[in-house]
This record gives sequence, C-alpha cells and structure tokens, in this order.
Amino acid sequence: MPNKLFVGNLSFNVGDTELNQLFASLNIPTANVKVMRDMDSGRSRGFAFVELAPEADMAAAIKELNGKVLDDRPLTVNEARPQKKREFGGGGGFGANRNRFGGGGGGGGRGKDKNRNRPKRKRGPELY
Repeated sequence: MPNKLFVGNLSFNVGDTELNQLFASLNIPTANVKVMRDMDSGRSRGFAFVELAPEADMAAAIKELNGKVLDDRPLTVNEARPQKKREFGGGGGFGANRNRFGGGGGGGGRGKDKNRNRPKRKRGPELY
C-alpha cells in the first residue's frame, strides 16, 4: 500500500474537499482523498484514506498532520495498512425477530446440504 495514509478522528462535517484543502494548504501533494461514508445514511464515518502523490514524503506528512486540529478535533494520521482478507458467512441475522431472544446468524462453509440426498415428496394426483 504505497504512500497511503489513514486519517482518523475526523468530524462528521469534514468531506473530501475540506480534507483535500488541508493537504493543499500544507503543500502536501495528494493523488486521491476518500472520506469513508456510511452506506445507508451517507454520513461520514469519521475516517479517510489519502493517497499521496509519488513525490510526497510520507514520513514528513505524518509528522506534520498527526495531532493537527481540523474542525475542533485533533487528527490521527498513520500509514494505512492493507485490508485484512475477510471470511464470509456467519454473523448477521436478527431479521424480523430483532426484539426477541437473540437472533439468527448465517451459516457459511458448512459443507454439503443436509437435504440434498433426501427423497423428493410426491406431488400431484397421487396424494388424493
């Protein structure tokens, strides 16, 4: 993940433009600025990823930005780590029984379907 910064503790009011302006005011060239947003509400999640231009010095940028106050909040700036590979399946659940005793959760990676080899039920005139 070359020259990519994690910027945390952002105010929910800070967007891509404001963050880009902060970097420009400090003469730190950027290639891409992305404030992460909630998929449902569209509101900022309070952190961003900034890809620095190739000529930018990442260590100097971290030193200059870490602790800098933006919109009354001190920023947390670190080198971004690669995203961990996620295992899918499991978790989630609840559905319609949200307020009842606990909840479901998906399966995932359980092997063969238990009902695959079960004989099919006859349907049609044979049932009457």
